[in-house]
Amino acid sequence: MIPAAFDYLKPSSLSEAVQAYAAAGEDAKLLAGGQSLLPILRLRLAYPELVVDLGGLAELTGVSDDGDAILIGAMTTHADIASDPLIKQHAPLIAQATETVADRQVRHRGTFGGSLAHADPAGDLPAVALALEAELRVHGPRGERSIAARDFFLDYLTTSMQPGEILTAIRVPKLGEGWSTHYEKLNRVAQAWSIVAVAAAVHRSNGTITEARIGLTNMGSTPLRATASEQALAGAPATEESVASASASAAEGTSPPSDLSAKADYRAHLATVLTRRAVRHAAGI
Repeated sequence: MIPAAFDYLKPSSLSEAVQAYAAAGEDAKLLAGGQSLLPILRLRLAYPELVVDLGGLAELTGVSDDGDAILIGAMTTHADIASDPLIKQHAPLIAQATETVADRQVRHRGTFGGSLAHADPAGDLPAVALALEAELRVHGPRGERSIAARDFFLDYLTTSMQPGEILTAIRVPKLGEGWSTHYEKLNRVAQAWSIVAVAAAVHRSNGTITEARIGLTNMGSTPLRATASEQALAGAPATEESVASASASAAEGTSPPSDLSAKADYRAHLATVLTRRAVRHAAGI
């Protein structure tokens, strides 16, 4: 199908983008990589009067060192994310998950910030942001503010960004000594959305798991943390038995959907299996 008619603006500065986006209100959409927006426009599931293209804002691209964290521009493409040396060194979970996103063409157009702002619970990167306890920086008519990843995703395709706000950067704390990560994903075919995926970050010390962070993909209307498993792993010996026991509660408190790809009970089962695999790998067991 052909999208409904709309006005198009490609601003040359962030302030210009914020001003135009805020002025148009609910009648505007932001264009980042376009991998989610363009299909929605073509299917006429959205009828914006204005599309604001962020592609000309170089200030929103790139990865930089920010002391105890790395700062990722929201318009940085998946391809650049996957190959960036700072990300590979300090947040390899992001690189690993990004390499599973769709196909090569999408990864060269889609953006890290666009994926997070779209807030699809079946997307790979929102759960990763949760597991890494990232901080999302947004800029709007009232200035800049930061939102913790745990507070960013409110519902299906819904975030806590206010009208007129634009996601500009993601701050990811560096993982220090003793931390290791792993991403497990099950999909029907290559390049498809995950049926379930698990992002795990595990800290080990003297044979004990001192902390675990586990992000779940496609287990509810938002990305989720497997809090019951995290609590069971904290202070547990780094053994296959303790990981298996803790992983059994990975789906606790979730509401996985039933669709053509999988029923809810199957997704709950997958969450336990993939959590066990991800945690074992991250813990080096």
